[in-house]
Amino acid sequence: MPTVPYDGPHIDPADAVQLWAEARTLYFAGDFPKYASPAWLALHPDDPKRLAGALDAAEMWRKYGDEEELIRFLRDARTPLTPLWARRTEAELAELAKPKPPHEVVATPGWPPIRVPGTHMWRHHLDGRQVDLPHNRPRPAHYQEAA
Repeated sequence: MPTVPYDGPHIDPADAVQLWAEARTLYFAGDFPKYASPAWLALHPDDPKRLAGALDAAEMWRKYGDEEELIRFLRDARTPLTPLWARRTEAELAELAKPKPPHEVVATPGWPPIRVPGTHMWRHHLDGRQVDLPHNRPRPAHYQEAA
């Protein structure tokens, strides 16, 4: 496949470095028109102020994302927080802080026995049923009712 000669500008690497250095200086000094503004569009493509405006737009995009995201961020920042009097009461917080009942440990079919935390007991699943749950164990004599 034949190549077509390129007649566009040939950029010398030294020129690119110089353009970048000047654009950064202008960017930090704030001496450039806003990206895509009429003044920015009127600049020559090799003008460092044009690159500085593009750098500023890229930095704004990095910080805030697209314009809709920036508007949403500003709207959320303006929204007042829930006032203290509308939050949970002390009684509601105390109710939430109460200890929950312990989880009942149950062995699973096909798995080895599991130990009940904090005790010496193990849970076994044999022949399709849990064989050592409290309701499956015989009660000691002192719990039996007098006849």
